[in-house]
Amino acid sequence: MQYAQFLLGLGRVLLGGLFVVGGVHHFFIIQPLSSALAARGVPLARFSLIVASVFQVVAGLLVMVGFYVVPAALGLVLFTLVASILMLNFWDLEGPAREGAKQGFQTNVGIIGGLLVTAATAM
Repeated sequence: MQYAQFLLGLGRVLLGGLFVVGGVHHFFIIQPLSSALAARGVPLARFSLIVASVFQVVAGLLVMVGFYVVPAALGLVLFTLVASILMLNFWDLEGPAREGAKQGFQTNVGIIGGLLVTAATAM
């Protein structure tokens, strides 16, 4: 096996695994997350959270195992962008809360970059 293939596979497992773990975790904290989404004006917050979390897990698994990598990775780009805008709205915050949300948003921008690289290498 070439090193590049090994690194690509390992990268997909790590990147996809991030979404699988995150999506599963949502089911353990569904009430506070639903409340936070409702406070942000998301309609049918609990249902929306469940659908998004199931998508997150399935798309993460697809990236991990290498099936439908392009649509899964691009779907996760959209998911990450929407989640970041909804939950990490640093532009509306001040002080330490602003800095924490800003760091989270910047991290998600990096994750989006990794998803775009993942999609591009699967084309």
